[in-house]
Amino acid sequence: MSPASERPYDLIVFGATSFVGQILCGYLRDRDDSTGPINWAIAGRNPVKLQEVADRLNLDVDHLVADAADSEALSRLAESTRVIASTVGPYAVHGSRLVEAAVSAGTDYCDLTGETHWMQKMIDLYHERATRSGARIVHACGFDSIPSDFGVFFTQASASHLLGEHCTQINMRVKAIKGWLSGGTAASMVNVVEEASDTASRRILANPYALAPTGMRTGVRQPNVTLPMRDEASGRWVAPFLMASVNTRIVHRSHALLGRPWGDDFLYDEAMMTGTGTLGVIRAGALSAGLGGLIAAIGIKPIRDVLASKVLPKPGEGPSPEAQEAGFFDLRFYGTTVSGAHLTTKVTGDRDPGYGSTAKMLGEAALALLARDPADVPGGFWTPSTALGQPLLDRLTEHAGLTFSVVD
Repeated sequence: MSPASERPYDLIVFGATSFVGQILCGYLRDRDDSTGPINWAIAGRNPVKLQEVADRLNLDVDHLVADAADSEALSRLAESTRVIASTVGPYAVHGSRLVEAAVSAGTDYCDLTGETHWMQKMIDLYHERATRSGARIVHACGFDSIPSDFGVFFTQASASHLLGEHCTQINMRVKAIKGWLSGGTAASMVNVVEEASDTASRRILANPYALAPTGMRTGVRQPNVTLPMRDEASGRWVAPFLMASVNTRIVHRSHALLGRPWGDDFLYDEAMMTGTGTLGVIRAGALSAGLGGLIAAIGIKPIRDVLASKVLPKPGEGPSPEAQEAGFFDLRFYGTTVSGAHLTTKVTGDRDPGYGSTAKMLGEAALALLARDPADVPGGFWTPSTALGQPLLDRLTEHAGLTFSVVD
């Protein structure tokens, strides 16, 4: 295994022919990194499609062929670069061998997964090996779960600075959002529902502390919005949020990795605002019924097959550039401190969450990993905020179209 400083590539995008992978490649092509140019390459299983992507995007980078099921090819890939950014999901189906290769090669790695059961499996299998090899593995570097993870990071830092104390409870509420989930996210969601037919997997998926280090996977009962309710934090009606079951687990892993500085009784949950009055009630009911119906339908194989072929976006498909630019998200974080003081913060993104914004977040996470000194963050499995902290938050605001602010 060659030292990272002697490897031919700084960064490899694995899954460059996927829809989000192509957006990511276009972003990296245009990205003016003040730290200087990087030597990067694109990788995937089909050389013809790699060439088509390179021609379409006018990329002057190397093309590397490797299949997600070919362990030897993935090992060669991992040993040739300092960082891998993977867009190949569902990760529980296509991602395990690449994580193992990165861990073995001491190569930093980031991806877009929102598959809790798979992340726990990777942590339990490879965390100790990653600490020895020096590989920094950072899952969930897209809309799952950077806005939530860094929203809590920013809210706690703001509370400490402005109020002199941390928040013991934070409620994230989606105020507004425009854009649909990506084909990769849809495929991952289908896979997660299929996995949930197993009792052990259901237990993992139901545990808010499932991604915490072993020995820290229990804690106080966490709030969980599963039905329409009148929300004390926002003063509005709220409904369940599709990504809450992933984002909350990442936030609680971050808290655990930090040593639980916000207290063993720290509470965090997520929901979607639907408004006030009768219309808010109706919207909350409709969203709750729709989400519940979708999850139930995915659990029935004949219906799942129809949804996958006719309704849900497919991997490799996505919205036009105009639709991506028209998308956005606006999240609010309502914090309550130890003494009962309140603080509200806001996180926004300037592209649709599933594609345009997600690609920029992954790109900045990969570049931040590349710049992150191993002396500051050693090998192991991290979350975006614990691995990359303020440097990534700065990159997100300067380059990726995200904003973080305190609401007056």
